[in-house]
Order: sequence, then structure tokens, then C-alpha cells
Amino acid sequence: MFSGKQQLFLAITILIINRQCDPENLRYAFNTEWFDAEASLTRPYLLFYYPSDCSVELTDSKLNRTFLRRTRVEGVSLDQLYEGASLHIFGRLMTVLGFADDFTRNRLSLVKQRTFAMVKPDAVAHMGEILKAIQDHGFTVSRMKLTRLSEEGAAGFYEEHKGKHFFDPLMQFVTSGPVLALELVAENAVARWRELIGPTDSAKAREAAPDSLRARFGTNATLNAVHGSDSAEAAAREAAFFFPDSRSCRRPGLPTTACFANNTCCVILPHLVKAGRVGEVLQAIEAAGFRVAAAEMFYMENANAEEFYEIYKGVVPEYGAMVAQLVSGPCVALEITGDGDDLPERFRKCVGPRDPEMARHLRPGSLRARFGVDRVQMGLHCSDLPEDGPLEVDYFFKILQ
Repeated sequence: MFSGKQQLFLAITILIINRQCDPENLRYAFNTEWFDAEASLTRPYLLFYYPSDCSVELTDSKLNRTFLRRTRVEGVSLDQLYEGASLHIFGRLMTVLGFADDFTRNRLSLVKQRTFAMVKPDAVAHMGEILKAIQDHGFTVSRMKLTRLSEEGAAGFYEEHKGKHFFDPLMQFVTSGPVLALELVAENAVARWRELIGPTDSAKAREAAPDSLRARFGTNATLNAVHGSDSAEAAAREAAFFFPDSRSCRRPGLPTTACFANNTCCVILPHLVKAGRVGEVLQAIEAAGFRVAAAEMFYMENANAEEFYEIYKGVVPEYGAMVAQLVSGPCVALEITGDGDDLPERFRKCVGPRDPEMARHLRPGSLRARFGVDRVQMGLHCSDLPEDGPLEVDYFFKILQ
């Protein structure tokens, strides 16, 4: 006979198994947090996601009480729920800290695995092509920043290689120009990214894996175009180096590469980011003769989006929908530079009219004609006036930093 405690444990176990096997009640659990700016407090929540109807339930972890009863939240889906992800739930920008139970961890740890990638100085000129290859191979880019490593930063990042014969040349190389830091999410992401980039020595990669990124864009074992984490543990450590959480890490993020001169602003909107077309957009911008001087992925909160689009309030009928689009997922802000005082006007023409349908008639080669859907999902935002460009660049690369 079972004791009272054993019977209770058995009953709970059976209940959990039944819940997990019943498609209606199957749920995944995540630890999340929300930064309450007014109170300057980080508030922890337990988030449950029910794939049967894409509904969400929130429990206040500190008070142990229901905060949001099970309900469907527009824009929240299982593919957005992974460690480090940011998602909007009724105006609150929530950060997913990790899996909250063994069932979720066992089911999703490989399916939603993260890895760290870096495009090195020798290949940054090809970052559009490389990003397109990354997204074409099924990776989701969850974080992204164009930055530059100092000697101290590079030494810290490659600390395990100190004392090796190639360490000094490696330091000179990775500090010689900007790098593009990326966090990627995919099923079995670490192994798949290592396979895509190919062998460490680019010369050997051209023999063994001619379609790999190192074979295509690298030169040798040092100038090998891209970096890839060799384990999930290394990926977490390396991603934290480039993308520290400002609320839990005292070290500031790495600097932007923005030059804040002779510039204009461009924002790749969330619907294009979700569609995996960032690489294509960057290729198109560079092919048109413009230079991407700075790039970074942002998860906008409602207050930030409203502030950024304030000049359109009461002027453009789509203002509310534009704000909703900008906070619906990650966007990528770009500082665009080039030659000539007419840079803002030339780039504005390159982007095309606000209405993509009109753009397809009047400027069929423009970016909005190629990537836009309608007046809300227009593909890209760009500065309307020459004087707006520097202000919008400052907003993303100074104020939001």
C-alpha cells in the first residue's frame, strides 16, 4: 500500500502526464520579466503558452497569483518563445529568461537553441549576402549589432586563445575594422551554424565545403570571414559579451559604429525582419551605392514608437497602425552614409513613395516597390527631410542606447 504522501505524489504525477498528453491542455512554461520604467523595478512572471489555441497565461512569480488569465495575444506564437526573446503582451515588452520546467526544456531546448555568430572585419562588406544566406538556411536573427572591438575587448572575447601562436595576429585582425555580432535561433543551431560556416581554414573550406561561408568569403585560417560558437555554453557566454542585459550587467554594451555625419536614417520594419529579408534589403541598399555605417536590432516599446513617429500623429491616417507595426517585433535601424550633400534626397528616392502600390507604378525599382506590402507594412521607414536624418540616427544610436 502507498502512504498518503506517495498517493498524493502519484496523483500529481498522473495529472501532469495527462495535461502534457492532452493537446487541449498541453502547455509550455517560461520564466519572463518586465521592466517597469515608472517604478524602476524588474517584475518576474511565469508565462504559460498553450499551442492548441496560441493562448497565453501569466502568473506573477513574486506574489504567486494570476496576472493574466488564459487568453490569446495577437502576435505571440511559439516561434517567438526562446531564451532572450522579447515580445509584446498588451503593451508590455516582456523578456524571456529561459524555460521554467523540465517538460518545456526537454521539448524545446534543441528546437529553440541559440548560437552566437560574428561577421569579421574582412567580410563586413558582404554582410548583406551573409545575412541572406543565414536567413535562407532557416535561422532567426534575434539580436544584431554592428560594432567595433577594442584591443581589451578582443582579448577578453578570445581569452581562451591567449598564449597561442596565432593570438597576436588574431587581435590585430579583429580590431582592424567593424564586426557584425549576431545571435541566431534555430533547431540544433550550434551544429547547423558550424556546418554552414565550414572549416576554420578558408583554404581547406574551399576544398571540403565549397559552398560554406568561409569558403566563399574567407582567405585563410585567420582571415576566415565569420566566427561560430562551438557549444551551447560558449554561445551563451559570447552572446552575453556582445549583448549584455543592462538591468543585470554592470558592463555597458559595445559602442555603435555610427559616424553621426552626412547621414540619413533607415529602419527595416518588423514584418520584413520576421520574413527573413534583412539580408536582401542590405544588399539592395549597398547595390544602390549607399553605405551602411551603423546597424542594430531594436525591440521598440509603445512609448518609443509613438515618440519616434510623433510627427505623423494627426497627419497620416495610418499613424496608429504604424506604431502597432513598429512594436510588433524587432526592427533594424540603419545609419546610411555616402558622398554628396544630396544624400538624404537620393536615398529617399531610392526608398520610394510611402505607398508601395504607388511605388510599383512610379518607381518600380525602389525599395518599397520591392519589399513593401501596403502603407503600414511599407518595408522601410526613411527620413523625410534632410534635417530629420541626423535626429533619427541620434534617436536610435544615442538615446535608445
